[in-house]
Amino acid sequence: MTAKSIVYWTMTILVALPIGTGGVGQIAQYLGNPHGTVPQLGYPMYFFAILGVWKALGAIAILVPGFPRLKEWAYAGIFFDLTGAAASCAAVGGYGAYGFHVIAPLIITGFCVASWALRPPSRIVGVLSPATSGGART
Repeated sequence: MTAKSIVYWTMTILVALPIGTGGVGQIAQYLGNPHGTVPQLGYPMYFFAILGVWKALGAIAILVPGFPRLKEWAYAGIFFDLTGAAASCAAVGGYGAYGFHVIAPLIITGFCVASWALRPPSRIVGVLSPATSGGART
């Protein structure tokens, strides 16, 4: 195993573990109180149930082999979820000890970007703009 592969899997696990377990926790919280709200943020519980399902599925998607296009969407969804969480918590004053709910999602976002950037070729959709030989055509 190369150093790049070790760092890739470390970053991927550091993303998939909190995203996946957080998603399952959000689903469980919704099942226990489907009509409640999250008082700190003001969002209804069904919003977190929807996020929970997508987070659990996204964590699975970045871990399983194959499906490179699905992985692209999962990484994008995880990125938007984490940055949205940090922004939502910052908007209400960063509730919690020392702004933990703002900083922690941003740290995991860094892990997400690193995991995405270090993917092996088998997990990449393809070349965005293939090179052409002979220069530009008119």
